[in-house]
Amino acid sequence: MAAVFTPRTVRFLRTLARNNDREWFKAHKAEYEQDVQAPMVAVVARLADDFAGFAPELVADPRVSLFRIYRDTRFSEDKSPLKTHIGAHFPTRGFPKGEGAGLYFEVAPTGIWIGGGLYRPPTAALVRLREAIALNPKKLQKIVTAPAFKDAVGALDGERLKGVPRGYPADHPAADLLKFKQFIAGTEREAAYASDPGFYPDLLKVFRAVLPLVRYLNAALAPLK
Repeated sequence: MAAVFTPRTVRFLRTLARNNDREWFKAHKAEYEQDVQAPMVAVVARLADDFAGFAPELVADPRVSLFRIYRDTRFSEDKSPLKTHIGAHFPTRGFPKGEGAGLYFEVAPTGIWIGGGLYRPPTAALVRLREAIALNPKKLQKIVTAPAFKDAVGALDGERLKGVPRGYPADHPAADLLKFKQFIAGTEREAAYASDPGFYPDLLKVFRAVLPLVRYLNAALAPLK
């Protein structure tokens, strides 16, 4: 399978990291659109076709999936105006914007990240997720210990509490899972891998492996829609 990204993609992002300036970017915007944005749009379009076969509930649309290159610096100490990576997320249909679990990948000068899950659920969603986990711990445990999941991403990741959340006994059968505040599963690759012909098949492999986690999380959150 032909590569979608090229070595120019990462080269531009590395140069951008050294010239994180609006005027510089304005002068080189055509390169960004050709070498970074256009390949990402092509990947999203290809994923839209493939999701129809194994994840029809996910949205793969450049108008929804692509993040803007400009950073929101209003509440950040880092006033760099531009992101030095390009990322795309694939949310689940039926959830309000920013809610629900989904898939995501990004290409950055320092590497690639592929995976998905739930980054920072609000308190009400987290309470509901913990209720679902406590009710049937084996269901989530089976997902995160499946051979395909472990081979693709290793283990469930994300911020955790030091102890079991209030309302649950310390010796609860799902104690380790109940501590999670985030539910993330992903893997990293070297930046140059973006232009390898094996990148897109690998992207699909990881997404397929993480999808059961995404579906589990969304099923638990469905009543909140």
